Parts: sequence; C-alpha cells; structure tokens
Amino acid sequence: MGSTVAGREVVRKLIAILVSPVLASAPAGFAQQPDIGIAPVPLSQSSYVFDTAEQHNIRVDVVVKGLKHPFAVAVLPSGDALVSERGGKLRLVHNATGTRSEPASLDPAPVQGVPTLDPPYRNGGLHDVVLHPGFAENRLVYFTFNKPGNPPPPDAKPPVRRESRVALLRGRFTGTALTNVEELFVGESYTTSGSRIAFGKDGTLYMTTGAPFDDQAQNAASVYGKVLRFTETGKPAPGNPFIGRADARPEVYSLGHRDQLGLTVHPVTGAVLNAEHGPNGGDEVNVILPGRNYGWPRVSFGRGYDGHRHSELPVAEGIEQPLIVWLPSIGPSGLTFYSGEGFPAWKGNLFVGSVRRGEVPRTGGLERVVLNDKLEELRRETLLTPLHQRIRDVRQGPDGLLYVLTDEDDGALLRISPAPATTS
Repeated sequence: MGSTVAGREVVRKLIAILVSPVLASAPAGFAQQPDIGIAPVPLSQSSYVFDTAEQHNIRVDVVVKGLKHPFAVAVLPSGDALVSERGGKLRLVHNATGTRSEPASLDPAPVQGVPTLDPPYRNGGLHDVVLHPGFAENRLVYFTFNKPGNPPPPDAKPPVRRESRVALLRGRFTGTALTNVEELFVGESYTTSGSRIAFGKDGTLYMTTGAPFDDQAQNAASVYGKVLRFTETGKPAPGNPFIGRADARPEVYSLGHRDQLGLTVHPVTGAVLNAEHGPNGGDEVNVILPGRNYGWPRVSFGRGYDGHRHSELPVAEGIEQPLIVWLPSIGPSGLTFYSGEGFPAWKGNLFVGSVRRGEVPRTGGLERVVLNDKLEELRRETLLTPLHQRIRDVRQGPDGLLYVLTDEDDGALLRISPAPATTS
C-alpha cells in the first residue's frame, strides 16, 4: 500500500514538472484577457501554396466563402458538397471538387427540409452531416440537431444556460432539398453542445454527445457525455454494452466524455476514434471501445480556465488513457484518416482540425499525426497556421483530396491538393 502511494506521488510530481511549463502562459480566464490574439485575417487569395514536412508543395484552394460559421462538410459523389452552418442552415456548394468546367459556387438558397429554430441560440440547431454509405443509391443524408429543451425555472439565477435535446435525423436529398425527413433518436432535455456522427464499417452509426456542467458524463442513464451507437434506423445497435441494464440507456457505447467535436472510423481496421476537448489543455484523441470509461469529469490532463489543475492525477484505475493528448489545448474539431492516393506521404495519417492553440484566438490550423499500424503516435505536424483561421472540420473527398472548413463569420470551404513542383 505504501509503495503504491509513493509511486503515485512520483507520477504526480513528474506530471507537474512536464505539464506546468506548457500551461504557465495560459490566460487565467476569458474575462481577464479580452484582447489577446490577432484580428481576423481574411482569405484574400484564391489559393495558397505551402511546403510541408513530408508531402512537399500542397495547394490550398478557397473553394467558396460566405459560409456562416460552417460546422461540417460532406462531399457528394457528383463533386458538389453539403455544408452545415452551425445552428443554422444546410448549404449546397456546386462543383466543390473542381472537376467540372463551371467554377465552384455557393447556392444562395439553403437546402430545404432541415428544421429551424426561431430564434436560434448557441448550441441549438444544426450540427453534423454525413452521407449514408449507400448514398449513391439511396440518397440518404444523416444529420444531428439540437432541439429546444425544457425552459429554465422561474427562479434560475444567471448565468442561465439553455437546455436542448440532441437529435439524430435523416432525409433523402433531391438535389435542392431533404425530403421524408424523420427523427431517428431524441435525447433528454439537458445543457449540452455539438455532436458528430460517423458510420462504422459494419453499417452501425456512432454519435457523440457533449457533457453538461456536472457529472452526467459518468451516468449511463443519461445520453450526454457519451458515444452512442445505433442501427441505420436509429435503434440501439445490437451488442451495445449496456443493453438490458435498468440503470443505463441502451444506446450508450462509451461514457466519460467531454465535448467531442471530431469522430472518424479507420478505413481498414474499423477502429472508432474521437477528438475531445479538455478544459484548458488536455485535448484528446481516443480509441472508442465498448463500455469503457474515458474519465470526464473525474480525471483530465487539463486545467480549469482559471488555471487550477482539474484533477490531481490525469490517470486513474479503470479509466481509458487517450491515444493522443495536447498540452496546451488546440480546440480539436473535425477528424479523419487519409486513405487516398493524392498524397502518398500522408497515407494512413490522422488529420485533426484546430480552432486555436493555447487559448489564443486566430492560432488555429490543421494537425497531422503519423501513427504506426498499432495506432501509436510517431510524430506530428501543424499545417495551415499562416492562414490564421479556426479550422472546424476536415474530411476526405471521393477524389482523394482533403476538404477543410474555416469557422468564421465569413467562413470558407478549402480544398487541399498536391501542387506542381516549382522549377527554378
């Protein structure tokens, strides 16, 4: 017993030595540092060329601008793309891949058939959008939507955070609208945030939910702070680890998560990975396993926004450790494995969007992580930081190129492709 306690003390001190320097410059709180960072930087060029560590000479084309805080992109087999504006509309980008003769353009009319909120509010409305694996035949589009929840009680003291009900919906895309839209799943009313969805290789559908400001992420009877798993019709997937338990929701696949704004499935092995926000530092990528507990809010590598350490130790018995951790934070959002032929040096790499580094605005980029065949990290590189954009999503298109969204008032869809080598 004594040696175990001594060992934990050694680990605690070692982590304090390693973690404290990288967090020492973090702001004590948002209110105390209102003017940090740089002013918004417009994307003034139609394209940019960068050199990168392993895939030299990449071209970043600004496909379209004029998106209002876009959250997710789904590139269609036709070369068009659907883009969700967070909390708002579903937009159609014509010729996003640039494979047709006409220039890319943002359709001025939003895609019809998506529910609306009147008035809209933070964390309400539209979030993720993905295509059914058989989209070319069935035209089914799945999306997540935060519906209004219970109103606050009359005696609620400020600040009052509005409740919502996370929902999974699907509809059939006609080219201009979603028809036959149906709710497949609706969660309980609670304070929550954005969500992501991804189809597994077995055809089941995974969905992330954000954690409220309490311990509901540890409560298997709540759908929040979880990864959920469904059939394509929105029923709890057979084999879910909590099916049959009276104290748990049958949709729950894993628990103990904070805000999960990235979700992807390995194209070969089928491993499911999420990208998860810590508080101030401690952002993670996790391999999602059935029935496992990922610790929030009990353990974390991060600090509170006022600088205090969130937990004495970021490790605990029975808690899954992250595959990747960031100190300081990067604000991860969007996640994909690259499996195409366009970038041979990037094949198998994991890409993670970043909205900002170390709590400093306008420092976002695109993280590239090289993993071995056991999903063990080998090295990292940060891309696109000279653009000073909040990167909200990254997806691989059917053309083998990467598509990236910038989360701005005048948000953009970017396309990353190999650039021809320059000659002197």
